[in-house]
Amino acid sequence: MKKNASIVIVDYGLGNLFSLQRAIQHLGFESRISQDAGTLERASSVLIPGVGAFGDGMKGLTQLGLVTALRKFADSGRPLLGICLGMQLLLSESEEFGRHRGLGLIPGKVVRFKDPEGEFPDHKVPHVGWSALRPGPASHWDQGILSGVEPGDSAYFVHSYFATLERAADVLAVTPYAGTDFCSVVQKGNVMGTQFHPEKSGEVGLKILKNFLTLESIALGRWK
Repeated sequence: MKKNASIVIVDYGLGNLFSLQRAIQHLGFESRISQDAGTLERASSVLIPGVGAFGDGMKGLTQLGLVTALRKFADSGRPLLGICLGMQLLLSESEEFGRHRGLGLIPGKVVRFKDPEGEFPDHKVPHVGWSALRPGPASHWDQGILSGVEPGDSAYFVHSYFATLERAADVLAVTPYAGTDFCSVVQKGNVMGTQFHPEKSGEVGLKILKNFLTLESIALGRWK
């Protein structure tokens, strides 16, 4: 095990905590699951997993006093990764079951897939299963968490809502679904997110997690 880094998985009541921790352990790293703001502040890298509704996620983070801690962590330049709902919480707001403010670390909004209609009558909401990753407008596909991942490689998704970003430069990868190329990987400096579950995405997901866990904070500033 690698014990020289403090990797923290945020527990706010809505995450696949132990499957993510097992994936990290498989890669040879130790991690800690925590709800403590002080623990986050001392971490070398932080992961925010998540399954559920946006409003419930922000409520959990707020009640635990983690909103300010996560914003401070992001400002420090250390690597921060949101997964599925965790990625959506990084954005400014969501329209899921009303309007909710997010962490505001990446400018953008979370919106729902359109219901099946027109030329895509057979697509389903939620979007569940394996789908391909394609390069987005950002130019650093192979220099960050997608290093070694080939365009067209697939990851495992479970979601009804997706991120729409204000800055095209923050969209690292997109995934086609029902006529929409939605943002599936986001990166703004040291703040990153995957709409899919890397811990459920086989070798591709493990490669992405390893890339994240070995990122150097100082190198991330180039993409702010």
